[in-house]
Amino acid sequence: MTDFATALNSSAEAVNAQLKALLPAAEGPEHRLLSAMRYSTLAGGKRLRTFLVLSSADLFEVDRRYALRVAAAVELMHTYSLVHDDLPAMDDDGLRRRLPTAHIEFDEATAILSGDALLTLAFEILAEEATHARASVRYELIRSLAAAAGCRGMVAGQMIDLDFENAEVDVATITRLQQLKTGALIAFSCESGAILGQAHGSSRHALHAYAHDLGLVFQIVDDLLDAEGDVRLAHGRRPCAHAGPEAGQSSEFPSRSVRRPRRGFARCRRFRHRAAFLSAEARFLVYMGVKRRRA
Repeated sequence: MTDFATALNSSAEAVNAQLKALLPAAEGPEHRLLSAMRYSTLAGGKRLRTFLVLSSADLFEVDRRYALRVAAAVELMHTYSLVHDDLPAMDDDGLRRRLPTAHIEFDEATAILSGDALLTLAFEILAEEATHARASVRYELIRSLAAAAGCRGMVAGQMIDLDFENAEVDVATITRLQQLKTGALIAFSCESGAILGQAHGSSRHALHAYAHDLGLVFQIVDDLLDAEGDVRLAHGRRPCAHAGPEAGQSSEFPSRSVRRPRRGFARCRRFRHRAAFLSAEARFLVYMGVKRRRA
């Protein structure tokens, strides 16, 4: 775990440096917008998604300069989603990473526009030749990220989340929500290395399957664990009482779902020792889930 923590910190430092280069401080009329973009993007975080980008790219010996730009694009996309999620019309959160959220620190209009700008900047980065020499690779990165973030991915998950706020939902709906809202961007993060490395379909499929299993671990750690073992979502949602036995058993549902990483480890075996950090990330998330459950 120590080696993984060191690699995670090193990865975060490299990505942060890339983000600072892509989001320079500006003067003039656009200063407020760029300040809000920098404020939200450089506020910290473990950078787990960007770590997945860099680790998957390493599997295919991708130029680190290419991988860092894609990782930055993923973080910009992720940050845009957080800025908009925090808005009064959505989750109405006042704190993010122990700091005031963008609409509190600035104002609601600035937060909306800064999120819009982060979203579009992510695609601008992927479109530039500095991200990859081959236009076909850049096209596939743009297409895949758009699919992961849009109406069949992250945004759809957010809509489902709002639709079922404070409502009882079954386990299948919760799982679908998290596959879209959280899992789709995780899947792109994992697959982007294969895209950059122009890998065969089987390798990309293995990474997608790994990402699917990893996304379900994110689901547990982020939403489903409660100190008393009661299965419920952090925003007040509970699995419906009629959803079947796993929905009502506080120990069985999480423990069954935590087995997902075992499959994730198996997906990585085809890459041998090169996938050590991908396996370590899954173990890290399980550790965080177990630690939180015992709290």
